Amino acid sequence: MDAETPGTGEAPAIEARGLTRNFGKLVAVDHVDLTIPRARIYGFLGPNGSGKSTTIRMLCGLLEPSAGTVRVLGHEMPRDAERMRAKLGYMTQRFSLWDDLTVHENLNFMARIFGLAGATRDARIAELAAEFDLEPLLPQRAGTLSGGQRQRLALAAATLHRPELLLLDEPTSAVDPRSRRDFWESLFVLVGRGTTILVSTHYMDEAERCHRLAILDRGRLVAEGVPKQLMAGIPAIVVEIEAEEVASAREALQEDAAVKSIAQLGTRLHALLDPQTVDAAARVRGRLEATGVDAQVAIVHASLEDVFVAATGFRRDARAPAAVEA
Repeated sequence: MDAETPGTGEAPAIEARGLTRNFGKLVAVDHVDLTIPRARIYGFLGPNGSGKSTTIRMLCGLLEPSAGTVRVLGHEMPRDAERMRAKLGYMTQRFSLWDDLTVHENLNFMARIFGLAGATRDARIAELAAEFDLEPLLPQRAGTLSGGQRQRLALAAATLHRPELLLLDEPTSAVDPRSRRDFWESLFVLVGRGTTILVSTHYMDEAERCHRLAILDRGRLVAEGVPKQLMAGIPAIVVEIEAEEVASAREALQEDAAVKSIAQLGTRLHALLDPQTVDAAARVRGRLEATGVDAQVAIVHASLEDVFVAATGFRRDARAPAAVEA
């Protein structure tokens, strides 16, 4: 029997158990378990080579797992990949449409692939052209579009057939911040209509927009949950240090075994300390005073970047994810 998405009574959009993919001796994805609810944005965050793209390709049936099971919208993958095609939309990191075709020709061609015909096809193209602000661009060749325009075209093409599940593999890597913001507003509109979206990203601000988030590192799931609660449950104490002599402050703290990570933000340092540290602020303040560094020291709330560093930096030996319930 399928598990239910918490609070909905529905089976999850995606269930993966023990999902593994090997390329020779390389373990790209290592026994990942996922339960992804319907009509939500679920994010994958991780460094390059963490297994994000490989996982997405297994979930949509493009790649066969070396071990484990995947169930998507009630179908077993990759066995039912062909039957699932009409329910899936897939947008890759690189623009995958045709540069020498116009915007309208690209949409028309993709609509035919998805089986849309006649007046239905024309109406759907017109609807998406209006929704994604493509109407003035319809006669323009795709190869002449800006990064943000190409992105809107790719999203329109991926959703022509109204897929139940939309898979986005680092879709905003080549666009400006305004275009990224507009893109995410479009995603929330789709979710409001019942679409489930799985997105991989490198951007912390994008990851924070997701309803739930999985952090992958070296093929393993090292943290999973609601972004806000992941930040609240970070396995570290976050200390902020403001000092004129930032380099001296960093040098002094790097000698402390309790300090697991230090990042500089202008004249401030963001330090992650072992969660068992007693009176972390006093410890940091005392070490700085001992080395003659004048600084303001305070315990602060964790950012998602702090969570990412903690999960992928000094928790590499932990096989079990730090699960956070909604």
